[in-house]
Amino acid sequence: MPDFALRRITLQIEEILHEGGPATAPRHRAAIIAVVKNPFAGSFEPDLQAAMAALKPLGLMMTDRLIAALGREGIDGYGKGAIVGAGGEAEHGALWHVPGGYAMRERLGESRAIVPSAMKVAAMGAGLDVPLGHINAAYVRSHFDAITVTVPDAPRDDEIAFVLAMAKGGRVHSRMGGLEVWQIKGEDGLR
Repeated sequence: MPDFALRRITLQIEEILHEGGPATAPRHRAAIIAVVKNPFAGSFEPDLQAAMAALKPLGLMMTDRLIAALGREGIDGYGKGAIVGAGGEAEHGALWHVPGGYAMRERLGESRAIVPSAMKVAAMGAGLDVPLGHINAAYVRSHFDAITVTVPDAPRDDEIAFVLAMAKGGRVHSRMGGLEVWQIKGEDGLR
């Protein structure tokens, strides 16, 4: 079993009152970033899928901390991502799809929509725009959003920065129409 030794955790919380328009009820976005050792850095491993099981406890721990920081009531958006250090490859970030996404779905309860995701290989200090979407209906335009994360000293060449993100509410001044939150049927994760 590969060892993804944890080096640091960063938590980021944003409260948005307006973006140039009238002040509204605050919207909240938050992200948690775990910087871990990449056991695959510097080599090509043909079979990575089994390593996802080793990341499941990390996904659950990060989800629990993020929910505790944000408060469970009202969380209706989520996303995930990974920044892989230069000694790795994008596929190492893809290890996060199941342990990160499924941990949030497990802890948040009913959540039918796919968990949006972004990943890249980058140098230390790189930022990542983590996409956000509604937890039950991927077509809710008000929740098409992102939170930008960065850790100044990560990822090192042999590390991965795994990210989970959640939101309470959509964009603060959303007015692009489409499916609205009150119209969600919750049947298929799309509408």
